[in-house]
Amino acid sequence: MANSEILLVKPVEGLGGEGDQVKVRAGYARNYLLPRGIAVPLTGANRKQVEALKKGRAERESQELAGAQELAKKLEKASLAFAVKTGEGGKMFGAITANDIHDKLVAGGFTIEKKRIHLHTPVKTLGQHTVKVKLHADVSVDLNFDVVSENPIEAATPEAAPAKK
Repeated sequence: MANSEILLVKPVEGLGGEGDQVKVRAGYARNYLLPRGIAVPLTGANRKQVEALKKGRAERESQELAGAQELAKKLEKASLAFAVKTGEGGKMFGAITANDIHDKLVAGGFTIEKKRIHLHTPVKTLGQHTVKVKLHADVSVDLNFDVVSENPIEAATPEAAPAKK
């Protein structure tokens, strides 16, 4: 199979960042990367662009890191509480998902992508819980949140055992 060496002008997930020289399949380069302006063919003239692209990439990455660290400091101070409906014995109806946490953070004035919130399974119990929020490759925050009942918890009443015949 034919491969092409190209120079990435924009970052591509799973392939590389701007300024990287990568080998890809010829069809992928010809039909996707080159027409969209994501990459340019690797020629002598384009090799001179590498330094400018790498410099711009370093500046962008340092700004992203600084922004993520600043947001992490704010998130550590944030406290979230979810009031949920409960049934007998404090059993929750429904669950708290990453979508619910995202909505609460957006309502609190934070701008975070939903995919950055790593909640492995929906929360189905009352109490204090922790979720990992990955803001950057080097910055992640453990965000604590409380799940409380919005109505008083009633003790579960034991059911009367049926009489044996």
